[in-house]
Amino acid sequence: MNDSPAVLPLIADRARNAGRAFLTEFESKELLRTTPLSIIETRLAASRDSAVSLSRELGFPVVLKIASPDIVHKTEAGAVKLGLKTARQVETAYDQIMLSAGKAFPQARLDGVTVQRLARPGVEVIIGLTKDPQFGPVLMFGLGGILVEVLKDVSFRLVPLERRDAAEMIREIKGFPLLQGYRGQEPVDIACLEDILLQVSAFAGNNPWVKELDLNPVFAYKDSAVVVDARIIMENNR
Repeated sequence: MNDSPAVLPLIADRARNAGRAFLTEFESKELLRTTPLSIIETRLAASRDSAVSLSRELGFPVVLKIASPDIVHKTEAGAVKLGLKTARQVETAYDQIMLSAGKAFPQARLDGVTVQRLARPGVEVIIGLTKDPQFGPVLMFGLGGILVEVLKDVSFRLVPLERRDAAEMIREIKGFPLLQGYRGQEPVDIACLEDILLQVSAFAGNNPWVKELDLNPVFAYKDSAVVVDARIIMENNR
């Protein structure tokens, strides 16, 4: 497969020209915001004062994460702070994140932090995309967060998907009762999750340069769903 400038978005082109095979969380979200997907608003703060200003603008409580093209696993670097409720907490968190990330990855370029409002709790699901050498793009669905690593309760389909495929993917995981509402928990909007799967399928078809895509977690609610974190890896061919 040969990518051409006509199909490679500017964000991805800049990353590739910088020698990177992946897009940062902020870049991934900015690109996905051009799709119908509901992406939690995420802003980039290059300074402590900017982080405070953006936090006030977005509304507390907020989440801060390191913004760096050289750090993929932010939590392992101690570079994620959740549930910050005041400007003082944001200032402290910013300093701690920059210090921890600098110690863990002394050679990394630190662009500051991303700021996003803390998403209200929901059922966490994961939607992933990977490109199989023989079959092409393959879509994955399962319970998100740490559950995907522990339970490995996921389903797969080849792209492109039809509505029936999306419905079957969701219903065939063992954890489907959690989505229906379990022990008094509200059921989530299954049709909305089907829409997201179809939108990711369309995104894969329109962007053949994407090698991997992870949306984890996606918070599912009774009437909607929102992508909280995202990561895109590019094909290494030019």
